[in-house]
Amino acid sequence: MEYDVKDEKLAKQGKLRIEWAKQSMPVLERIKERFSKQKPLKGMRLGACLHVTTETAALMQTLKAGGAQVRLCASNPLSTQDDVAASLVKHDRLAVFAIKGENNKTYYDHIHAVVDLKPMFTMDDGADLVSTLHTKRKKFLEFVYGRFPMDLFIDGGSIHAAFPSQLSLIKTRLNVWFC
Repeated sequence: MEYDVKDEKLAKQGKLRIEWAKQSMPVLERIKERFSKQKPLKGMRLGACLHVTTETAALMQTLKAGGAQVRLCASNPLSTQDDVAASLVKHDRLAVFAIKGENNKTYYDHIHAVVDLKPMFTMDDGADLVSTLHTKRKKFLEFVYGRFPMDLFIDGGSIHAAFPSQLSLIKTRLNVWFC
């Protein structure tokens, strides 16, 4: 597994902090339990560029529990919690690319590492991941759902997509959430 964090030895402290934060996130924990059993995200690749904090860690754990392959990089290197990043790598086997205070080159190298996953879905706080996909890594856009206007939308409880294969995959994987 690829990753780049400051120091894996920080993982124990990060795990304790993540567990503490999850005590205030009971709904997410219930979703994680459900996802662990049903695996509605199995086969989906998710690229995330978010603040690497305890709250984000809980979300990434939930998405992985649902079967998604996840890569995470920092959307703001100044807010990165190095112990949390280390814990996600060591204890959750999540590919994390984030170091508090990383320089500009490392920051963009980490974004490219997330794009290398060929994400089907993105979560991006600041649009650097999406911007990179649309400028420097255009060939990877073919893998991203929602890349065209009106590609996927919900209307009156029904899901519509421009591409039937996408609609079928999404309905199959997330059927439980749209019933």
